[in-house]
Amino acid sequence: MEAILFYILAALIIIFAVASVTSRKILRAVIYLLFVLISIAGLYFLINYNLLAAIQLTVYGGGVIILFIFSVLLVHHVELELEKTPLKRKIIAGILSLLGLGITLWAIFTYTFKAATTTYSSIEVKDIGFKLLSYGDGGFILPFEVISVLLVAVMIGAIIVAKGNKLKEN
Repeated sequence: MEAILFYILAALIIIFAVASVTSRKILRAVIYLLFVLISIAGLYFLINYNLLAAIQLTVYGGGVIILFIFSVLLVHHVELELEKTPLKRKIIAGILSLLGLGITLWAIFTYTFKAATTTYSSIEVKDIGFKLLSYGDGGFILPFEVISVLLVAVMIGAIIVAKGNKLKEN
């Protein structure tokens, strides 16, 4: 059953990612991206990374996508079409994507994975909080701060998208 759910979620991620990149309507592209992020959270739930799945849904699905949707709706450009990309750029992007896929697959197939030897133990919320805010070994303060910077960058991007041509006129 888990394998079937994995393949369904993987297919949804691929389909909506391609739809997001190829869509010329900006609002549709953002909604397709939202479906991709929700499907990724589904993968996290499938492997019992519930905290990471919740962070995926709230930070990315809730924060980033909602900011983009608000910025698109704020300027009333719901039917805004993105510019056509020249064929040369499409070819370069395709080659770089295939190169990245090749490097990723090479790294996966050449790495010798070791079987997990530890058993699963219960973790309390207090321990998660200490890990999130610790800066020692195994601490997560750096990724926590990177997410904060990402959200600020997304807010700035949403403002720029919302302003649109008004920035060029001034």
